[in-house]
Amino acid sequence: MLSIGALRAHLLAARLAGPVATSREESLRSYRLFAARDPRVTLGLDPEWGWGERDLLRLMADKCGVSDDPRHVSGPDVIDPERTLAGLDAFAVRIGEVAARRGAVLLGTGHPHRLLGFYAALADALSAAGCPVLTPAQGSSVDITTRFGVRTYNLDYVRGVALVREPGARGAGSETGAHTHSPLPVRVALGASAGGSGQVPDLVIGDHGWVCGAGQLGIEAVGLADTDDPALFVGEAEGRVAVAVPLDDAVRSDYYRPLTRYVLNRACLSQ
Repeated sequence: MLSIGALRAHLLAARLAGPVATSREESLRSYRLFAARDPRVTLGLDPEWGWGERDLLRLMADKCGVSDDPRHVSGPDVIDPERTLAGLDAFAVRIGEVAARRGAVLLGTGHPHRLLGFYAALADALSAAGCPVLTPAQGSSVDITTRFGVRTYNLDYVRGVALVREPGARGAGSETGAHTHSPLPVRVALGASAGGSGQVPDLVIGDHGWVCGAGQLGIEAVGLADTDDPALFVGEAEGRVAVAVPLDDAVRSDYYRPLTRYVLNRACLSQ
C-alpha cells in the first residue's frame, strides 16, 4: 500500500495539493457567483443556508485550506494536503461500504480528459466486488447551456463512467468527451434509473454536477472538487454531499493513479 508520506509527497509534487494551478482570482470569482446563486457554479445544488462571499471564503478555508484573508486576491490558490488525505480516506470509506453490501453505483465525470481513468478503475473494482455499475440513458440527448448558448450533447459511458460528448464527436465508447459542470446529465441518468425496471444507485461517484445534482435529489454522492468548486463543499456542509475531496481536478490524468491505488487499498478493493 502507498504510504501516507509517499502520497503526501506525490500530491505536492504533482500540484494536486499545495499551490495549485487554479488561481485565487478564479476561486474568488466562483464564490461571488455562488453567493449570487449563479447556476454555473451552484452545479444543481439549491443551498438551504444563506451563503455570502465571506461565508464561502471561511468554508473553503476550513474544507480546503485556502487563505481566509479577503485581501489575498491574486496568485495560485492553495490546498492543504492533509485535508486532501482526510478527504480520500472518507471517500474510500464510503466506497468500501457500498462494496461490502454490493450496492449499485453510478459514476460520472465532467472532466473526462483528466479523471476518466481514476473513475474507471473504481468502476472495475466495484464491479469485481459484485456491485452493479449502472449505465442508464446511454445515448440520450441532453441540452446544456454553455457560454455559446444551448448545445445538445449525448450521454455516453466509457468503461462504466458516464460523460457527455458533442454529436459527431468520435464514436460511442471512445474516450473523447466534453468538459461540463452541468447537473443535467445526472438528472437524465437518474430519471432513467428510476423509471420502469431501472435500478436507482446507492452511491454516485464523480465531480461537478454529477455530485451536486445527485445529492440535491437525495442520492448519496461523493466526489472530487477544486478550490473554485464551492458547491460540493457547501453540499457537504449542508449534509447533501457525503464527501468532497479537495484537490486540483485538472492535472495530467496519470497523476491520479497513485490516488486510485490508495483509495482502492483503503476500501479493501485492491485486485
